[in-house]
Amino acid sequence: MEMMDINILTDRQREKLEQQIEDNQNIIITCHKSPDGDALGSCLAWAEYLTTQHGKAPVVVIPDAFPDFLQWLPGTEQIVRYDKHKEHVELLLKTADLVFCLDFNSADRVDTMCEALKNTPAKRVMIDHHLNPDLDTVLLISRPEMSSTAELVFRIIWQMGDFESITKKCATTIYCGMMTDTGGFTYNSARPEIFYIIGLLLTKGIDKDKIYRKVYNNYSASAIKMRGYVMYERLQVFPESHACYFSISRGDMTRFHFIKGDAEGLVNEPLRIKGMRLSISLREDDRRDNLVWVSLRSVGEFTCNDIAERYFNGGGHKNASGGRLLCSLEEAEKVVAQVIDMLKIRKTEKLKKCQQTAFFRALSFILPPFLLILQTE
Repeated sequence: MEMMDINILTDRQREKLEQQIEDNQNIIITCHKSPDGDALGSCLAWAEYLTTQHGKAPVVVIPDAFPDFLQWLPGTEQIVRYDKHKEHVELLLKTADLVFCLDFNSADRVDTMCEALKNTPAKRVMIDHHLNPDLDTVLLISRPEMSSTAELVFRIIWQMGDFESITKKCATTIYCGMMTDTGGFTYNSARPEIFYIIGLLLTKGIDKDKIYRKVYNNYSASAIKMRGYVMYERLQVFPESHACYFSISRGDMTRFHFIKGDAEGLVNEPLRIKGMRLSISLREDDRRDNLVWVSLRSVGEFTCNDIAERYFNGGGHKNASGGRLLCSLEEAEKVVAQVIDMLKIRKTEKLKKCQQTAFFRALSFILPPFLLILQTE
């Protein structure tokens, strides 16, 4: 395989990272609330790397539960959850020397664990691919153009010169992170370096097809029924705006025995409709009142991160973002409908402007300049 340049660290960053790993013993690795495949995969891969290549004993700490379809990932049995072991995690953070913050850009992304993370005396290193990093660190490795934090982890390991000796377990978790954060390599994955990395991971003996099946073909019968029900009963399509939304209520979750992860990826389904550019999902929190989780997906040059930031108290990537609304599900649906309606208005205004520009451009070829000035004033 022809070599491709996939290094991302400056010499100073690499030296700093090597020094931090060498000098510190009590190491914590953590990620954002409701860990997805990238958050979990990158944390487990980095933990495996530090253990096998540097002789460390890092502890992976996460704020709360992760989806059932990720339980199979190697290393999940050693994860410590803050929501279940609050005092233990707080003690770990108080006595830590170094905390690796993976796949989140600010402390509030760890939710209830935020204060414990802010108050740790440990040095912090951030490895992330989200916009606008906002965390006090001794080393910041932030590359929003990357497909995933798992891709960043691979590139760092590669640049440290340790790829040849990484384990199959490490390669498996990296691939899972890259795969899930690109929707099975269907968005944010057009750069050739991504597939070069996949080729390298395959040399470690990973079974990419099996990883795909374990993640995407691992639902219960109830979960499949719920997904069908939501698409049939709850999907609202707005062809003029090239957008749609659907909602999942507490009642729906109870009816279909919902467990974390049952709605994973469902927001992508409506984008299979011809001409659809934006899909928004609303999910009522199953425990807290007046809290609705929002997921957004878009295609091509239609960006959804600005919509998430402006209207849904969130943010994210160009084609995959999220947020939340502090209101009832019914109120959230009204907000989404208004946002989609505004998209239609903007599209109409943009079309009129383009038509007007084209009209005056055509006139410029046949009218004297002074008449054209009168037309545009």
